[in-house]
Amino acid sequence: MTIKVLIIDDSALIRSLLTEIINSQPDMEVVGTAPDPLIAREKIKELNPDVLTLDVEMPRMDGLVFLEKLMRLRPMPVIMVSSLTEKSSFITLHALELGAVDFVTKPKIDIARGINDYAEEISAKIRTAAKARIMKLNRSHTHLSVERKNSADVVLPFISRSISTTEKIIAIGASTGGTEALKELLTTMPADCPGIVVTQHMPEAFTKTFAKRLDSLCKISVKEAEQGDRILPGHAYIAPGNMHMMVSRSGANYVIQLSDGPPVNRHRPSVDVLFRSAANFVGKNAIGIILTGMGDDGAAGILEMKEAGAYTIAQDENSCVVFGMPKEAIARGGVAAVVSLQNIGRCLFDHFTAQGGRAFRV
Repeated sequence: MTIKVLIIDDSALIRSLLTEIINSQPDMEVVGTAPDPLIAREKIKELNPDVLTLDVEMPRMDGLVFLEKLMRLRPMPVIMVSSLTEKSSFITLHALELGAVDFVTKPKIDIARGINDYAEEISAKIRTAAKARIMKLNRSHTHLSVERKNSADVVLPFISRSISTTEKIIAIGASTGGTEALKELLTTMPADCPGIVVTQHMPEAFTKTFAKRLDSLCKISVKEAEQGDRILPGHAYIAPGNMHMMVSRSGANYVIQLSDGPPVNRHRPSVDVLFRSAANFVGKNAIGIILTGMGDDGAAGILEMKEAGAYTIAQDENSCVVFGMPKEAIARGGVAAVVSLQNIGRCLFDHFTAQGGRAFRV
C-alpha cells in the first residue's frame, strides 16, 4: 500500500526537495503540497493524505495553532520539519506535545545537499508515522547507502564485574514518541527517587531545550548531561544530542561520561551504550526502562542489564506511539515486566518495596 504524503512548507525549495525524496521511494508518494496551513486545510479534505510534513514556522496561520486544530478535529500522523535553532526547538517540542509523531531537522547550509543526506531518515520516519498510534487531542526508486550498524562494542566493551554499592540508578531509553512519554513518566517521579539517566534520540540544540522544559514541569531536577556530572537522587540527566552518554564510577560515586564515538545502531546518542554502561557499572542495582520508539536500539543493552541482575521494564504496545523498541527488547528476552506508561511509576514503587529498600511514593 502506497503512503500518501502532503507537504506543508512555505519554502518552495523545501517542498521540491521533499517531493523528490519521497517520490523516489517505492512505497510512498506526494499527493500534494501547500505553502501555508490555510491551503493545506483544503488539500487535506480533498486528498485524504496518510501523513503530513509540516514546517514549524508557517505564514498566515501559526503552525502550532494549525496542528492543535488538526489534532482535535482530524487526528493524523504529522512529522515536523524544523530548523536547528533554539526558537525552532521550543516550537518543535511543543508540537510533539500537541501530537506530532516526530520531526526532522533542516540543514543550516547547502539545503539541497543537506536534505538529500537526510533522505533515509525522512523516508523511515514517514513509514513509522504512517503506522503510529495517533490519539485525539483533548485540548522512481533511488538507491540509498546504508551505514554500518554498529553495536555498543565500538564505544564501550562489555565488562563482567562485581558491584559493591547499593545505590540505585534508573536508566531510560526512548525514541519516536519518547518526548511525551518521558514527560508523563518523569513528572510522576518524587524528589527522593533514585538518580535517572535518559537517552532520547534527539539532535543537538533540542536536548537542552527539552531538559529545561522537563525541569520546569517535574518535582525532580532535570538537566542536559555534562561530562563528569555526579548522578544524584532526585535528578535526571538527558543525553546531549550527538553524544553517547554512559554511567561510570568515580570512587563511591556514579558519574556521567560522554563520548563522541561512532554511532551505535545508527544513533548517537544510543540507548544500547547507556544500557551497557548500566550493566557494567551498576549491575543488579540498576533499573532499565525502554519506552516507545522505532527500531531496535536498546534491545541488546537491556538484555545485558537483565543478565547483570537489573530489573527491566518495557512500555506496553497500547500506550506506545511506536512499539518497535519495546517489542524487540521483549522478543530478545531482556524484559521482566511489560506495563502501560501510566503504570511504570507504580511498577517501580512495587519493585523497590519488594526489594526491601527505601521506597519512594508515586
